[in-house]
Amino acid sequence: MRLLFVADLHYSLKQFDWLLSEAGKYDLVAIGGDLLDLSSPLDFDVQIAIVEKYLALLSEKTRLVVSSGNHDGDSRNEADESVATWIRGTRHERLHADGDGFDFGNVRLTVCPWWDGEVSRRQVDLLLEQEARIRREKWIWIYHAPPEGSRTSWAGKRPIGDDFLRKWIERHRPDMVFSGHIHNSPFYEEGSWIDRIGETWVFNPGRQLGPEPTMIILDLERFTAEWRSVEEHSFRELGVAEC
Repeated sequence: MRLLFVADLHYSLKQFDWLLSEAGKYDLVAIGGDLLDLSSPLDFDVQIAIVEKYLALLSEKTRLVVSSGNHDGDSRNEADESVATWIRGTRHERLHADGDGFDFGNVRLTVCPWWDGEVSRRQVDLLLEQEARIRREKWIWIYHAPPEGSRTSWAGKRPIGDDFLRKWIERHRPDMVFSGHIHNSPFYEEGSWIDRIGETWVFNPGRQLGPEPTMIILDLERFTAEWRSVEEHSFRELGVAEC
């Protein structure tokens, strides 16, 4: 199975167009949050309507996974925390969204929503507890922010990842976690697109401008991961010595 992972498209329609042209080459495509752009002058409802159309088209070409990021919230929960209800509303048989867990071959994929406070964080905690009881041969999480202390969270002067995610990784020990959020981590000498926490591989493709997103291609049969940007390319055999 080949999986394509991207994140932080931030309403770049050229990158959505590229994704639409390439999606059919993969068994599964995952988008790890920040599909929208809070800084855009375009009305948020318009952004949502257009991105929803892209997601529908993408799901016609392959299985699609979408998790929310900090730019995607369109409503507030009872604790006044940001929630991307529109992403949850896109789910159907071929489109898996926030809060979903599903089997794909011998792989269990868990789609974690962005959390914005104690209530939504507790929901992620409960989701992972439930999913841990039914994990398969491989367990993969899609989660917008990278874990604290990882090279995938390096922001130029220090790592600024999610400390709760790191604790969840240490508790549940998934095989892989795909994140985004920190755009430049792969481009810093101290940062990386790939790292390891215990036995868990963690990934962050970063972000670039232009018509193509940065991306990670996971081949679960060969157990390899490949990172691509406009200027750089890196390949990793996941079954050999850690980075």
